[in-house]
Amino acid sequence: MVEKKPVKEAKPAGASKAGTAKEGAAPKSKSLAHGKVLFQAFKWRGKWRFINKADAEKARKKRLATLAKLKSEGKKIVPKVIKKKRPPIVEKPIKGEKNGETRQIHLKRKSHYPSEKRPKSHFPRGYYRLQKHSFRSSLTPGAILILLAGVNKGKRVVLLKNLESGLLLVTGPFLLNGVPLRRVQPCHVIATKTKLDLTSVKLPEKVKDKLFKRVVEKRKVKKGEKTVFIPKKKSYQPNTERKELQKIVDKQVLDVIKKHPDKKPLLAYLSAMFGLKNNQYPHRLQF
Repeated sequence: MVEKKPVKEAKPAGASKAGTAKEGAAPKSKSLAHGKVLFQAFKWRGKWRFINKADAEKARKKRLATLAKLKSEGKKIVPKVIKKKRPPIVEKPIKGEKNGETRQIHLKRKSHYPSEKRPKSHFPRGYYRLQKHSFRSSLTPGAILILLAGVNKGKRVVLLKNLESGLLLVTGPFLLNGVPLRRVQPCHVIATKTKLDLTSVKLPEKVKDKLFKRVVEKRKVKKGEKTVFIPKKKSYQPNTERKELQKIVDKQVLDVIKKHPDKKPLLAYLSAMFGLKNNQYPHRLQF
């Protein structure tokens, strides 16, 4: 008599080994906890390699250990052959005298061809003013500067403050060289080693970037005038508020200069213009 083997129960359709879950195991949650890093977030940036450096170091040590083991056993280590990637653009010769002889051809066609050129993105107006600015170590309040551009180029001025807009607030003083309270670009300035102690100088609260903003008035057409577009030159004149602030600041700065031990040479230095003589080069001078 031949014994019959017990027949196994048939599994339901669609079931597989991968689909069976262990008893007592918690179901996997789709939502990740805070602080966990998804591979998908980094795979296109090339940053995923540096997420866990400890694991990468373990893998490197393991790889070196296997190579050392193979060497000790006398087995050959075959280096991995890296296939050279084909260049995306190939230059091919073209027949015809007027066709330019060669032409660059894409081996793979682009997935998208734009119908119109995209407009270039520009920084918004006032972007430079809003970002944080770092000044040179020599540009500190009290330093005497030489202006290199503008109406007052060549004159020496006193640095009062580094403004939030990235500009420098300077003054002549006005009585010495005719330079009023104004803002200057730090790249158009040479900072000298001569300094004044401006701890006693207190600037008014109104002396800010807003003070120097000019208000452009809209011009109306008068009777007898045909058009608005006739240019009329108007010389700039500071208002009374600016003049009063100029006097307040200059008085304090002049008091500091008068208390300085080198009072006379300092007054002459600020009132004199900067210039180069024969065989004088700015890159060899010490300011």
